[in-house]
Amino acid sequence: MSSLSTFSIVAYDAAAHEWGVATQSKFLAVGAVVPWARAGVGAIATQAHANISYGPDGLALLADGLSAPEALERLTSDDPERDHRQAGIVDAQGRAATFTGKACMDWAGGVTGSCYACQGNILVGGETVQAIAHSFERSHGELADRLVEALGAGQKAGGDRRGQQSACVVIVREKGGYAGYNDRYLDLRVDDDPQPIRKLKRLVQLHHLYFGRTAPADWLKIEGKLCRELQGILKRSGHYTGRLTGQYDGVTLNALRALVGIENLEERCREKEALIDRVVVDILRKKFPARSRG
Repeated sequence: MSSLSTFSIVAYDAAAHEWGVATQSKFLAVGAVVPWARAGVGAIATQAHANISYGPDGLALLADGLSAPEALERLTSDDPERDHRQAGIVDAQGRAATFTGKACMDWAGGVTGSCYACQGNILVGGETVQAIAHSFERSHGELADRLVEALGAGQKAGGDRRGQQSACVVIVREKGGYAGYNDRYLDLRVDDDPQPIRKLKRLVQLHHLYFGRTAPADWLKIEGKLCRELQGILKRSGHYTGRLTGQYDGVTLNALRALVGIENLEERCREKEALIDRVVVDILRKKFPARSRG
């Protein structure tokens, strides 16, 4: 069996209707083993001598109507190696449960609270999971940020006593995936790095940049002066050869669509509606600056 010296948190954000898992381990590519989640159903972390079937089987039990404690009891009671397992579950209503088998390596244990469960094994001490819990309870903002901050708090409190290697965060919500085709809003992994949590935080920031929600006030109408500026940017990027008319015509629309697609910013541009996120405009200004005169 594979031993994951790991700490993790599973959580539910009732306001955003998001479920998430974040974990760090002295183990290669922990994101390929520990996290499981489904929008409207719940989230699961399976670790220690991980029984990966806890992921899909646990989600199926939750989907059938079992609560997190009931699903975890069913999974562990049917597992002859349960003393070597560790798992955390949060369900569709935010009910949480954690389990640590008697044979898990010290320090091992977990805590639960409103809409979250955190757990760890082969840790420096119990202060790691307590720090994760306290961080999550005090934090605000997007669930992904809160979960990664909680991992950082756990690491600062001692973390995995074997060190660091990989980390991940997974967030699901209904139609949260790319273009709304699945529920995988965010799935970011650092598979092998001496400081994986710090790198994971940077990846989350990049995800916000490319795929974050645009506030209504941040949508800019592509017309007049802004349209003329964008035409200049499109000229400098090689996507537009016309005059800087300030008219948002079909040629300008197609050129803008091509550029934002190349820059992976298409989720923040509604070119058919002549709307663009001010964040995108700022990025394009910096990447394709106007040439100074003189």
